Amino acid sequence: MPLARILKHLVIPSWMSRRAFRGADREAIRAAIAASEATHRGELRFVAEGPMPVLILAKGWSARQRATDLFGRLGVANTREASGVLIYVQLVDRRVEILADHGIAARVAQHEWDRICREMEVAFAQRDYRRGALDAVDRATRILQIHFPARADNINELDDRPVLY
Repeated sequence: MPLARILKHLVIPSWMSRRAFRGADREAIRAAIAASEATHRGELRFVAEGPMPVLILAKGWSARQRATDLFGRLGVANTREASGVLIYVQLVDRRVEILADHGIAARVAQHEWDRICREMEVAFAQRDYRRGALDAVDRATRILQIHFPARADNINELDDRPVLY
């Protein structure tokens, strides 16, 4: 692992994610996720992380590997229809990863999620974190409405609040 990356993660303050996503932004994301999930059977989780934990850095994990770890830790992999989607923002590395559980991955190609990731990265490069996040939720909503439309028994299985590390 490049030493420059490790140093960057060590010197960036842990409050970076709270600065990028302030209280009103987090509430807007939560509301967008709640409204989204009323229209399909998918379950969205939004995670933004400033510096990665030292032990994760020591393992040399990429943003994708960290997203995979959080996918399991946050229960995104435990939905009844395997319809969880994690939107992971790694602020220090300037990477976004979207992981979909196997129920969705069987119907939606990864390149569709990757396109949303790259669009978020463009918005974030302009420091427009709120717009980038809300646009991503909107795009994910449209995909999930097609492949996992809502049913009468559409329950909310995961917390809609963004998680910041």
